[in-house]
Amino acid sequence: MKTLEQRLESLGAERLRGMRRGLEKESLRSQPDGKLALTPHPAALGSALTHPHITTDYSESQLELITGVHASVESCLAELTEIHQFTLRSLQAQGGAAGEEMLWASSMPCGLPTDETIPLGRYGSSNVGRAKSVYRMGLGHRYGRRMQTISGIHYNWSLPGVDNQGYFALIRNFRRHAFLLLTLFGASPALCSTFVEGRQHELQPLGNSGTLHMPHGTSLRMGRLGYQSDAQASLAVSYNGLEGYAASLHDALTRPWPAYETVGIRNPGGDYNQLATTLLQIENEFYGTIRPKRVIHQGERPLHALRERGVEYIEVRLMDLNPFEAIGIDAATLRFLDVFLLHCLLSDSPPDTPEEISELAHNQHLSAARGREPGLHLLRGGSEVALQAWGLEIIDQLAPIADHLDALHGGAFHQEAVADARAALLAPDTLPSARVLAATRQQHGSSFIDFVRTRSRAIRQELLDLPWNAEQQSRFVDMAVRSMADQQAIEAADSMPFEIYRQEYVSPARLMPRSAVAQAA
Repeated sequence: MKTLEQRLESLGAERLRGMRRGLEKESLRSQPDGKLALTPHPAALGSALTHPHITTDYSESQLELITGVHASVESCLAELTEIHQFTLRSLQAQGGAAGEEMLWASSMPCGLPTDETIPLGRYGSSNVGRAKSVYRMGLGHRYGRRMQTISGIHYNWSLPGVDNQGYFALIRNFRRHAFLLLTLFGASPALCSTFVEGRQHELQPLGNSGTLHMPHGTSLRMGRLGYQSDAQASLAVSYNGLEGYAASLHDALTRPWPAYETVGIRNPGGDYNQLATTLLQIENEFYGTIRPKRVIHQGERPLHALRERGVEYIEVRLMDLNPFEAIGIDAATLRFLDVFLLHCLLSDSPPDTPEEISELAHNQHLSAARGREPGLHLLRGGSEVALQAWGLEIIDQLAPIADHLDALHGGAFHQEAVADARAALLAPDTLPSARVLAATRQQHGSSFIDFVRTRSRAIRQELLDLPWNAEQQSRFVDMAVRSMADQQAIEAADSMPFEIYRQEYVSPARLMPRSAVAQAA
């Protein structure tokens, strides 16, 4: 049996240099007073349906900024910064009240209006555009619109030569050790009370400013108040291989769910409530801390792409926006993730079991709600283990990987990122979640809204002050114009009635690989 170091050596320099990454960052557009901006997606940003770098997530008020694929952490962050600059300049150019809009710097939302007032993303009149809006209407019926306004950062990562088996081994280890990332990088220990209006919760008031928090919380976004549902809690998805994972998803995408059947596809007036009455409408509705992914062809279902062509990269989905960073994340965090993901790939990864899957859900909720609590214990193989001790054990195993990457690339950046993480775990008051609470208490009268509004305003100015030239402006304007033309072309080419399109899109046959469809025929 090879050691981790031997496995690392066997990867070779060329494959390690082939590591690729990209970022997707969600942010709410907020007004200067800390309330949700209810204006439409700004036309200057182009089409949310077809723009390669600027779209919306759940809400018309929730921007999603997307980088391309990058060979280095630096170039990835540089592109995300540039997209931010254009976005903020475009918001400012709207003038009037809309020109004062900011990008909300926290994962937990700004002051929210009533649930039904939160605007759904709009993508034009094409079938694919309408389907995206109907899907969001369905999410609102199923989980409430407030939950969908939570924002985060997704990290897409790949390494050449990793097969399906390798990526699923990585995913299993990632899920086992995700508590460490929640503890180290969680930055959402507090929220505005408008988020939980009418819901049961265990949050405690922070002062009397309408702020609620968990005293030792790390990431409320990834806890019981975040992307959770009773329906999805019934899914015990196994990550032991592509076939089993695909079968679990296929079942969820085709299994009728009584509560959603009651909602129905359409309301009595004929408007659409949701795309389907199954447990999941589409693949993206499945909330996980990490996903196996594949670039899809136009109109293709993601599950079909995975079954047909295998896993191409993984998507890390548990990173909070760091309100102390202008674009929500920094280079040291990405370098730590690179080392962490390599560790997940190279370490032994036994099959998961229903018992372990249950333990991992327990550990995630505990880490999110109480990750900085002194002496907190998690479950590992049926036994209790101290979170800090387990975390230090993992971090110490990262050191040789960091050394190896630094020898390959020069410098000591990976070693520093791992050393910083170790120091932070030993000094919980220095973690982002602790810093958020300290700043909120000490400088903002215990007001979450005031803290994030102040950070959002400062970040807006910081990014607007960065150098920006005519060539950059022209390039982004051209992209926006081209995206509008692309949307119009899609709309002009549509000939199928939407209901026929919807039925075909959610058809179980669309989920199967070509070989299975051919056999069935």
